[in-house]
Parts: sequence; structure tokens; C-alpha cells
Amino acid sequence: MSIELPKADELSVAATLLLIGQGAVLLDVRSPSEFRAGHAPGSQHVGLPWVALDAPAVIGDRPVVTVCSSGYRSSQAAAVLARAGSRAYSLSGGLHAWQRAGQPLVDARGRRGEII
Repeated sequence: MSIELPKADELSVAATLLLIGQGAVLLDVRSPSEFRAGHAPGSQHVGLPWVALDAPAVIGDRPVVTVCSSGYRSSQAAAVLARAGSRAYSLSGGLHAWQRAGQPLVDARGRRGEII
């Protein structure tokens, strides 16, 4: 039996950058190895399985934009956070859209990152 969550509001890369500039948290919900290989600079990491428990401490009362590689996991995470009362959005197209928009990725050492 699977539980279907409502789809979260999705934001474009441009809208995400604007919201981050206003203090929102960019929350990467991929696995630790995916995050280490490449993530948006300044993003925070809480893997999808732990979002409900750990993300509130990371985001506080700020808006949050969740991100994964394609948008599927981040949409799930944003729906969980929104149900818990957070102002949560999902980055439409994930890090693939982020890269297509010319935004950088960094790895765990601060070098050029990649999506795995």
C-alpha cells in the first residue's frame, strides 16, 4: 500500500534564486553520496528518509526549496514539510534544471561537482 502525497508547489530556477536571496533554505534531499558528488553551493543536506525529523531544525521558520536530481524526491519532501506547516517548495526539474540554467555544482571538497 502506498501513500500519495499532494504535489508540492514547484519553482523555477529563477524563482528559487530569488527566494534564496530573500533568506530561504535550499535543502538537498538526495542520498549522502549524491550530495557529496555535487550540490548547489550553500545548500543544506537532509536525505529524504529523514526530512520529517531533521529538516525542521535546519530550516527553522524560513521558507524552504527542496531539491533532488530531477524533482521527484524533492516534491515528496516539500509536501511532507508543507503538511508540517513549513512554507515549502520544490525546484522544478531538480539539479538538472539548475545546471541547464547555468548554475554551478560543487563537490564535498568545493571543486566542480556532478550529478550522479
